[in-house]
Amino acid sequence: MAKIRKMLSDWQKPAIQALMALIETQSKRTLATWAINYSREVMLPLWQKDFPNDSRPEESLHAARQWLDGEIKLPQAKPAILACHAAAKEAEEFPIARGAARAIGQSASTIHSARHCIGLAFYGALAVAYDELGITAPWDQLEQRAEEECWKMHRALQTIAVENEPNPAKIEWFC
Repeated sequence: MAKIRKMLSDWQKPAIQALMALIETQSKRTLATWAINYSREVMLPLWQKDFPNDSRPEESLHAARQWLDGEIKLPQAKPAILACHAAAKEAEEFPIARGAARAIGQSASTIHSARHCIGLAFYGALAVAYDELGITAPWDQLEQRAEEECWKMHRALQTIAVENEPNPAKIEWFC
């Protein structure tokens, strides 16, 4: 059986490049809002299929939302976000849930660093592909489905993107 990958790795895919270009034009607040909303709508249900009684990913999204709403500071949100990352690590034998939790954790971490939002694409798109095609599907099919999901993510960000954002996040991709 082929190795089950944890994330996408091709930064040069058109959907990833388009998403990164759009991300670079937006503020951290807009990026966090987008990533949190997308994770709540798409990633959280994937996690809950395998772990319906483990609320750590949902709690991380809630904490990030509280930060966005000015209800808490980053040090108060951080434990919930770290707990989500721990949940992902503990779900090692559940590739779809693991990918969804990693995507959620990265999305919630966007409140700390805007660059983290790209984790939604790299972990989350593959989780969606595994969910729809199965973890044993050929890699080229999984990549194609993941790229389609990245285009959906791009469209979701476009719907809330601020035209001529005066304060875009300064992002170094390290890729």
